[in-house]
Amino acid sequence: MNTLNGAVLVLNASYEPLNVVSIKRAVVLLLKEKAEVVEAAERYLHAERLSLPYPLVIRLVQYVKIPRHFALPLTRRMVLARDQYTCQYCGARPGSSELTLDHVIPRSRGGRKTWENVVAACRRCNQRKDDRTPAEANMRLLRPPFRPRYVALALVYQMQEHDVWRKYIQGK
Repeated sequence: MNTLNGAVLVLNASYEPLNVVSIKRAVVLLLKEKAEVVEAAERYLHAERLSLPYPLVIRLVQYVKIPRHFALPLTRRMVLARDQYTCQYCGARPGSSELTLDHVIPRSRGGRKTWENVVAACRRCNQRKDDRTPAEANMRLLRPPFRPRYVALALVYQMQEHDVWRKYIQGK
């Protein structure tokens, strides 16, 4: 677990991921009693008269309403982040430069550029699928593509996440 990057996952009062903040911002929220520590590293932050556990995940004390109409832009970076830099056909994780975007229903067949129709795919799988649907190519998706519900999900996947973050992020 890498605690040196200083990133802290912020959860809403309902335990939904909201944002990723710096360690400094997390400490301010904790000191103002606007948040509480949910997960901490085995080390401490020390001041002259204060010692705090090093936070990895904090939860806001009061619920923050998130506007559901906020649309995340459909970009290569966001799709790769949503799909955790993993080919959605074979499960390979070759690195972002080796991943492509694939239209589940090909554009030549009326498939649109939407969150629900675009997935990350390795070059090999994308070439194998060609201009066919997954069923026609005898390929299965690891999971159906979806529109991310929270801005924080995209932010979190773009960063090197802590192992403890996964239980709060996955399945949301």
